[in-house]
Amino acid sequence: MLFNSYPFLLVFLPLAVGGFILLNSWAGKWAALNFITLASLVFYSYWNPPYTLLIVGSIALNFLLGRHLYRSADGRKIWLTVGIVVNLGALGYFKYSHFGAEVLGAFTGLDLRLAEGFLPLAMSFFTFTQIAYLVDVYRGMRTEYSLREYCFFVLFFPHLIAGPIVRHYEILPQLEGRKLEFRLELFAAGLTVLAIGLSKKVFLADMVSPTAASTFALVHKGVPVHFFLAWIGALAYACQIYFDFSGYSDMALGLGLMFGIRLPLNFNSPYKAASIIDFWRRWHISLSRFLRDYLYIPLGGGRVAPWRKYANLFSTMLLGGLWHGAGWTFILWGGVHGFFLMVNHGWIALTRDRSWAQGRLMRVFYRVVTFVSVVAAWVLFRAERLSDAVLLLRGMAGQTGVLLPHFFGNLFGVHLPVWLNSGSGEFGIGDRAIVRIVIFLVVAFFAPNTQQIMARANPALEEAEGLAPTPLRWSLTPSWACAVGLLWALILCSLNEVSEFIYFQF
Repeated sequence: MLFNSYPFLLVFLPLAVGGFILLNSWAGKWAALNFITLASLVFYSYWNPPYTLLIVGSIALNFLLGRHLYRSADGRKIWLTVGIVVNLGALGYFKYSHFGAEVLGAFTGLDLRLAEGFLPLAMSFFTFTQIAYLVDVYRGMRTEYSLREYCFFVLFFPHLIAGPIVRHYEILPQLEGRKLEFRLELFAAGLTVLAIGLSKKVFLADMVSPTAASTFALVHKGVPVHFFLAWIGALAYACQIYFDFSGYSDMALGLGLMFGIRLPLNFNSPYKAASIIDFWRRWHISLSRFLRDYLYIPLGGGRVAPWRKYANLFSTMLLGGLWHGAGWTFILWGGVHGFFLMVNHGWIALTRDRSWAQGRLMRVFYRVVTFVSVVAAWVLFRAERLSDAVLLLRGMAGQTGVLLPHFFGNLFGVHLPVWLNSGSGEFGIGDRAIVRIVIFLVVAFFAPNTQQIMARANPALEEAEGLAPTPLRWSLTPSWACAVGLLWALILCSLNEVSEFIYFQF
């Protein structure tokens, strides 16, 4: 069940919110939370009912392992190892077995192709959530939880499908008291954040996805693409994945607020980043935090020799790329970002005492270089094959020619070479597509984000860093109610074609 679908918005969500409010008022906190836990299971099973048994089994096993780790003083490291191996083993079987068979077959010459299967929805997310829980228990970072508390923590549907990757001490302390606090202002704020997230998905991400899809379809056929077409396709995908994931992150926060639960921040205007380090502090924040706390730091982090620090960065990002998908393009994408982080840290070390490296022009330069680097890496992330990515990157580098679309000729009133008339033929990119990309990039670079707009409501568990106040600030007033109501009307009239979120694939 997708957040951007009529069944979710018009049936599931009203029933879930209504049942939660009534039970919380009449029967108390746990009746309401048990209801939401069961509703979350229904939400999950809507996609593929048999896989509900997998997530239920995973929850039961990890709960028992966590309880044993908490209560036992002997063999704790062995039990933690068992828990991590079982979780990663299950994830590896469902997500990576086909890729592993392909790689092994390529090296041995054997036909090791496996029968086609399906990756259970959200498996990467609920696996990492529970691994973090087991490690935290091993480190002594918890009090003992009941089974129903644990089930709610893992299954709460706003974060279940595509994050954020939550931790027990972020969610469960909010459940203290006989009843959960339900405030109209919090519910209205949640409804507003949900609308903002939906509008990003429906009106921004989905509007540029055909342009990205058509460009990547061309290179998949082996067709060379010229400089401008290559960049338009790459920028279209950069806009698509940005607003798609930003929209989902907002929806998760908004849905959590509607139930009185604040989720951790997962997205903070990453295209405004002034470095790759800064980018990963803003993009998929919960995954970056997981990789830092449970992989990079245990490997030694930055407290080791410089070569070990760089090796830790690179290997962490390689595994981060592999987490996103079973394929060489994802692994290479992670490796490229690992290399970028190594260069970034090296540059900081070299220029720490250089005043010229901290000037205003250099900061602009850093932002441009960071954005271009991220866009180039997105090509690897989106491409179906490594050869597709190479062909598009060659186009972006100008190796296949530099022909201008007629849009630029019309804009400047001069005659310029044309790759093909707008909208005609397989190379055609309409003028509207180019205008959309430009507008959407301006929004990503300069517009206030959801955290700034909703600052009065504090929609996330923590405040976003480095955000200036904006005049466009939400408040519980009639004018805002009318604006949000109009936005909801536009959204509900625009959900004719429902598209999955990009991060549903992981």
